[in-house]
Amino acid sequence: MAGMVGWMLDEVASAGRENLDPVHVARYDGKEDAGAAREVALLTEWGLAPGAVVVDIGAGTGQFTLAVAPMCERVVAVDVSPVMLNALRGRVEAAGLGNVDVVRAGFLSYEHEGRPADFVYSRLALHHLPDFWKGIALARVHRILRPGGVLRLSDVVYDFEPGEAADRIEAWCATGSAEAQVDGDWTRAELEEHVRDEHSTFTWLLEPMIRRCGFTIEQAEQSEDGISAAYVLRAEGP
Repeated sequence: MAGMVGWMLDEVASAGRENLDPVHVARYDGKEDAGAAREVALLTEWGLAPGAVVVDIGAGTGQFTLAVAPMCERVVAVDVSPVMLNALRGRVEAAGLGNVDVVRAGFLSYEHEGRPADFVYSRLALHHLPDFWKGIALARVHRILRPGGVLRLSDVVYDFEPGEAADRIEAWCATGSAEAQVDGDWTRAELEEHVRDEHSTFTWLLEPMIRRCGFTIEQAEQSEDGISAAYVLRAEGP
């Protein structure tokens, strides 16, 4: 990430306070289950096979990386947080995975080497970027993928009208616990911090951006509360 021009977003500063906090990272897996086995099964339905190249952007503690590595040829696990990367490297080493490359970078700085990716996976990472930079990030992901490759994108994405925001966001924040727990729900304060300080956007802004950046939306799932979305996106050819 050296040599950034003056107008470039600082991806580390935008990574979210909690993702740079060793205490948060140490308890992350107890708080957040990525459903990695289900995600691998889903990608298998979309063509994941032993010869595949997979890039995991915003890999965090490596839940998905560790689950997908035995199923493919190569995984590149990408994250901007040095704290997350320390945890990830330790887990990759402990698992004895020789086909995982761990790279300190983000959506805006990762430079892919080798054969184009067949799959890019990203969960709860894109929201760290404001919408302008989301567009840049999606265009860069498209360049990483081979034509016909798949982006699996899951994030906090709001599916309601601006006039509904106060009620919808308050209802979501009310689901948070009053005090932090090692294994348990996110706190109300953490959910409020997400809404206030991070950059989750509306489905009706993100989805046209996805298409503009060269993807076909093959599958879109929205949570019942309108707070999160998960997509299977196909990279169109040149």
